[in-house]
Amino acid sequence: MIPVYKHTNIKNLSIEAQKLLVHCMVCPRKCGVNRIKEELGQCQTGKDAMVCSYGTHFGEERELVGLHGSGTIFFSYCNLHCVFCQNYDISQRGEGYKVSAEQLAKMMLDLQNQGCHNINLVSPTHIVPQFLQAFLIAKEKGLNLPIVYNSGGYDSVETLQLLDGVIDIYMPDTKYSSNDLGEKYSGVKDYWTVNQLVLKEMYRQVGDLVINKQGLAEQGLLVRHLVLPNQIAGSFEVLKFIAEEISKNTYVNIMDQYRPCYLGDRFTELSRRITQQEYNEVVNFAHKLGLGLRNLLCNHE
Repeated sequence: MIPVYKHTNIKNLSIEAQKLLVHCMVCPRKCGVNRIKEELGQCQTGKDAMVCSYGTHFGEERELVGLHGSGTIFFSYCNLHCVFCQNYDISQRGEGYKVSAEQLAKMMLDLQNQGCHNINLVSPTHIVPQFLQAFLIAKEKGLNLPIVYNSGGYDSVETLQLLDGVIDIYMPDTKYSSNDLGEKYSGVKDYWTVNQLVLKEMYRQVGDLVINKQGLAEQGLLVRHLVLPNQIAGSFEVLKFIAEEISKNTYVNIMDQYRPCYLGDRFTELSRRITQQEYNEVVNFAHKLGLGLRNLLCNHE
């Protein structure tokens, strides 16, 4: 299905988004730096996006991968500083290189030419203005794949509103059901407060996940939740919120692959993998809430 864009003038959206960089308000941190002049805030990214790598990826959810893979673009840096990040070389140490809007557009078109089923933007929260510039170029040159917004779930609702009708599939994390834990482990004071608003806005834009006859996602919301040891993530509260405040038809990927990466082993409570019992308890609770087998993805390594 070729995406139908609600906004007929992507150029105007891009211009509005660029204004957010002057006194940076792109994400909820609102650092206030002038990224156009290469002043750096928490995301360590100036006026140009940085990319670590791009290519066909088969490690995503089956609804994104299909036969030919998801066309992923891994952006460098992140607006979160998660102590257990498995991609810390990219998100915290900034492996990658600067790209112009034209180069980013070419990456998207290359992925389409390779037969990928979608364009998967990994950690795009801090580079929305740069993406919109590139998207405009790529769209004019024939880009017609669904766009996946794959974020840590700490996004600005105002920035997301600029993407209404541009993004086809939102795939945010919901990491914790506690602001205190968001501050302790991800370096932001209001993660849970913001994340709830983010999920509601994303769902308002795209609704429940729509799967076509080939088993591929075309549009909608897919939420990822990583189970942490010792019930740290507050998984029950996360799932309860999704079931009661978003939709019982929400696709939720309950992930079991936590391991103490990066700085994780410095925290006693995070210094081990989860047990099978810890994981099963979360999955069983999801079923009790009515998040059924049809829309519940259980991701085992």
